[in-house]
Amino acid sequence: MLKDVFIPAVLLATVISPLSAASAAPIKVEALAHNSTAEYVGAPFMPYANPEAPTGGTLSLDARGTFNSTNKWMTTGVPVIGTDYLYDTLMTGSLNEAFTMYPQLASSVTYDPDDTSWIIYQLNPAARFWDGTPVTSNDVKATFDALLTKGPMYIRSYLGDIKEVQIIDKQQVKFVFNSDDNKEILLTVGQFPVFAKTSIDADFEKISLTPLMGSGPYKLGRIEAGRSVSYVRDPNYWGRDLMVNRGRYNFDMIKFVYYQSDEIAFEGFKSGQYRFRPENKASNWATGYNFPAVKAGLVKKESIANQNPVPMQGLIMNMRRPLFQDIRVRQALSYAYDFEWMNKTLFHNQYERLQSFFHGSELAATGTPSEAEMQILTPLLSELEPLQRQAVLSEWQVPTSDGNGFNRDGLLAARQLLLDAGFYYDDMQLYQPDGKPAQIEMLMTGETMGRVLLPYIRNLKRLGFDAKLRQVDGPQYYERKRSFDYDMTTDIFAQSLSPGAEQAGFWGSSAADEAGNRNSIGIKNAAIDSIVDQLSDASNRQEIILYTKVLDRLLRAGHYLVPLYGKSGTNVAYWDQYRHTEKLPTNAVGIDYWWVDKKAEQRINQYLKQ
Repeated sequence: MLKDVFIPAVLLATVISPLSAASAAPIKVEALAHNSTAEYVGAPFMPYANPEAPTGGTLSLDARGTFNSTNKWMTTGVPVIGTDYLYDTLMTGSLNEAFTMYPQLASSVTYDPDDTSWIIYQLNPAARFWDGTPVTSNDVKATFDALLTKGPMYIRSYLGDIKEVQIIDKQQVKFVFNSDDNKEILLTVGQFPVFAKTSIDADFEKISLTPLMGSGPYKLGRIEAGRSVSYVRDPNYWGRDLMVNRGRYNFDMIKFVYYQSDEIAFEGFKSGQYRFRPENKASNWATGYNFPAVKAGLVKKESIANQNPVPMQGLIMNMRRPLFQDIRVRQALSYAYDFEWMNKTLFHNQYERLQSFFHGSELAATGTPSEAEMQILTPLLSELEPLQRQAVLSEWQVPTSDGNGFNRDGLLAARQLLLDAGFYYDDMQLYQPDGKPAQIEMLMTGETMGRVLLPYIRNLKRLGFDAKLRQVDGPQYYERKRSFDYDMTTDIFAQSLSPGAEQAGFWGSSAADEAGNRNSIGIKNAAIDSIVDQLSDASNRQEIILYTKVLDRLLRAGHYLVPLYGKSGTNVAYWDQYRHTEKLPTNAVGIDYWWVDKKAEQRINQYLKQ
């Protein structure tokens, strides 16, 4: 159990503050903050939690596609949603702070502010797996050894600075890193689940619906193959009294119901098959909530604000394909997208056009580069193509149309860019400079994106492309994404308020050649690599903001994707049995801290039986 002991702020900040001239001895602390100070050390519970929240009831949500595995940490299989509920991590993050970690499996950490090439995590002696066996340093080492040698490539990349995991004793494990440059890695290792060594040895790479042994607040409940999965709260959960867990994990059951399309899923919500729905479809939000249960006051709509960057959703171009090597081609493809018409006719003007990879946050680059940004950019300008260099130095603006549905100006600009790139027309068909037809296959799964992609494909055809939409089932889609087998597809790049080493997985040159990594675009750009490295080595919050803005400018200027749309905050609809604190967290919906009003749940159950 975590003691309510106050740790002086200076100790919590040393991991990320500029190093003092005098040498510091290793220190032992109960929380870690990256380039900031942990605010809630000594607090009895998190400020967005209700420690008196009743337990019971069911949280039910929807999911898409299908599944055949409970292990999302290996390179094969289609994992079921929700498995994070099965596992504790060494530390757990605050939903009010940029990158701050509080104890979970670990009760404290020891590190040297002057030598961040190592950190020791002290395990809580009370920590137990579901079978009652203690969580030990052997389990931690076995977990990370498996992730580093058998895990998905993006995870291996993310943890690539780990040199060795050493067992000091039963309850102390030491992470040794390749250098002391990446201070973020001290916290990063605390974010990962810990599995029992016995189950790792037997089952880590097995495609199975039996999960690895965990220590988390929920156990796997009932599975209906391809239809639903449920998780049942463990009444003997060892960590229920930890500070970060007080008022958390209140539902007796968490259930995910699978659907093949959003349209069917919405009908399922209306009928009460599941009862909590993040609403990502603008037309539903604007006009769809007029069914009887809404009119009876049994379904609520709520817009929940948060300070995180709006996830960049875009139509990515696979840079591994020769077609997309010329930046003018990529720029032309952006001109062909008519957001204004789509927003008006399809989305009821509810979306914003994404102008940044960190849209809506303090990390987004705006206007022209500041003096501080120019000091970083100037040495890199010679490495950029002329069009990219020009865009980096200019005030950014994605192409806009008049919204009449013809996008004449955009298509004319796109046509000229293609001609400038050496493309030519013959019998109304567009050809590449080498004489090959200009063909693009758009890969998708499910039904949701079809109405967005089809108007775009129509515009590509007007430009002369032989453009086709290729719809495949979930498993085939995931496998093709893993192996980068597509021309264009949609992808989402969600960002936190503290970007760092994970950016190498998104945009780094080495990640472009690693199947299963997150560089789905295939970017290889020395300037971007340089900024990602500097961002990972940032020593304070101001540097994180500065380097992120420079990275934002470089990514936008490369025209690597067609930015689609997004919305600040989250729209949720739910049957009126769920409750939350008046003050929600600033960076998330925080559903793990909600609870069920049992009387309201009974009333809704009675209504649905009618």
